[in-house]
Amino acid sequence: MTRRLPLSLLLPFALAACAPADPPAASAPAPASTPATAAAAPVGGDRLEAYHWRLRDAVAADGSRIDALFASAERPLQLDFADGRLGVSGGCNRIGGSYTREGDTLRVGELMQTLMGCDQPLMAQDAAVNARLQGELQLRLDDGDPPTLALATADGDRLRFEGAATADTRYGGAGETVFLEVAAQRVACNHPLIPDMQCLRVREVQYDVQGLKAGAPGEWQPLYEEIEGYTHEPGVRNVLRVKRYAIENPPADASSIAYVLDMTVESSVE
Repeated sequence: MTRRLPLSLLLPFALAACAPADPPAASAPAPASTPATAAAAPVGGDRLEAYHWRLRDAVAADGSRIDALFASAERPLQLDFADGRLGVSGGCNRIGGSYTREGDTLRVGELMQTLMGCDQPLMAQDAAVNARLQGELQLRLDDGDPPTLALATADGDRLRFEGAATADTRYGGAGETVFLEVAAQRVACNHPLIPDMQCLRVREVQYDVQGLKAGAPGEWQPLYEEIEGYTHEPGVRNVLRVKRYAIENPPADASSIAYVLDMTVESSVE
């Protein structure tokens, strides 16, 4: 049974890993040309875009906790800012809209969302997001470890987020977006330091601007790196949209390539 998410619907909402020693050059897809480092510094000086902002506190004007915004302890509400777009994840649906910032004022345009159905707590969280994260918000950014983002609504609700560096920030630049089909089963792969290593088996696939597969997929090959954010389930085949980063001067016996999951496009049980 195949579950496919149409790219034409999901692309507007998606914004944006353990590495063994390098395999032989022909054993993994070519790395991105953009060099990267592990320095966690804001990209382009924009601190909003440099971090994933995860909700830690939310209180209403009367001081009570806004419980609807905390539907899942494992998947906290998260904000991502990129190229004038705000993306919201952690609830039932992907939510997104345009934004502008003028000093301490954040203006968020009308939010759009995918049309999935979930358990009531997640649906209620989506509704709470739509009620609070549109229009004009007061913003405060504080440096720290971790940095924090505070948002205040016109009604007096106050939300505090903690920042976790994005992959672009951690690797020092924008990665290359590629689509990888991951086979249902791992395969044995040779590694000079890890006996009996089992690698993901992957091949690149291409999509056109309408979100339809274009051309023949690439050759199957073992991937000697894990994909950050992806947990492989034996027997499940996935098509993933990932960011691929080249790492300058990696540590000895570490990979010069990093892969970070952006979105699962398609899944099927085999």
